[in-house]
Amino acid sequence: MRIAVLKERAAGESRVAMTPETVKKFIALGATVAVEEGAGAGASIPDEAFSEAGAEVLAGDKAVAGADIVLGVQAPEVAALSGAKDGAWVAATFDPFRNGELVEAYAKAGFEALSMEFMPRITRAQSMDVLSSQSNLAGYKAVIASADEYGRAFPMMMTAAGTVQAAKCFVMGVGVAGLQAIATAKRLGAQVSATDVRSATKEQIMSLGAKPVFVESVEGIEGEGSGGYATEMSEEYQKAQAELVSSHIAKQDIVITTALIPGRPAPRLISDAQIATMKPGSVIFDLAVAQGGNVEGSKPDETVVKHGVKIIGFSNTATHLAADASALFARNLFNFLSAFWDKKAGKPVLDEEIGDAVRLTQGGKVVNERLAG
Repeated sequence: MRIAVLKERAAGESRVAMTPETVKKFIALGATVAVEEGAGAGASIPDEAFSEAGAEVLAGDKAVAGADIVLGVQAPEVAALSGAKDGAWVAATFDPFRNGELVEAYAKAGFEALSMEFMPRITRAQSMDVLSSQSNLAGYKAVIASADEYGRAFPMMMTAAGTVQAAKCFVMGVGVAGLQAIATAKRLGAQVSATDVRSATKEQIMSLGAKPVFVESVEGIEGEGSGGYATEMSEEYQKAQAELVSSHIAKQDIVITTALIPGRPAPRLISDAQIATMKPGSVIFDLAVAQGGNVEGSKPDETVVKHGVKIIGFSNTATHLAADASALFARNLFNFLSAFWDKKAGKPVLDEEIGDAVRLTQGGKVVNERLAG
């Protein structure tokens, strides 16, 4: 069983899908590992570290030659897989709803595409969930980046010259990223509040010491939405939430938006009119900017100033913490493949529950039911 890791080709991508730690673990399972030269440079992992762990470090397409499994952060183009075995697995993030042509190309080339974004949110798959591990870091980075842009301190400071008031931070969307954003802002000393369409998140918000801000007059979602994500709400709820947010957001210094709906553009949470009510010097971080944005006027990797408010957001937030993001992503991939490793066969054999959920292509066809039609 030969496992290959290529250097990421996507613009701005600094992460890598394997680390020396997981190289050793795969070799312990009986696999051989090949890593393309320079694959770990963006994550501060030199080629020597991979070699010392037991991997072959090879130039260019030599790394993928004869590979049974190719691991990636972002799925490579089919051309980069030349030399891999027929029917080779490629486990990576594919963004399947937006990259239909890439999925079709994988099917046509005969590769088995395994989309890590489609990992089911069930207990036994938690350690394999790349969206959660990367979102956790993204929530942290959103607060740190906002603090850097904000022209004032986060915590209250008592000084001989007077008191510096604590910043007010509002987190919209309390999933994995939102919870980490709340925790990080609290650690920095801000006064934190948060909201979500899922009523069950009230307790989570309060457990982190933040103030929950919820629509009470219109029913939201009880418990979790589909697959642990929020779903789209009724027009009545959206209107009530917009009114509540408008009154609350005007008092905030920092706003972090995190709302995403799989397979659809990010929901609009903050309008230009709402931005206009905020104090000059305030900062909004749009974690959903790459999926269309929660904030009107936000642009990936640009600082947009509207009404004196800075609006920021990265097209790839996790890559700004490449070393930690790579370590977690690599462990997710190892946990995934090792959980199904058949010692007699010397390779992983996927079950139906998880295998069918993540498999996009097989036998020359697109087979995932979520992509049907």
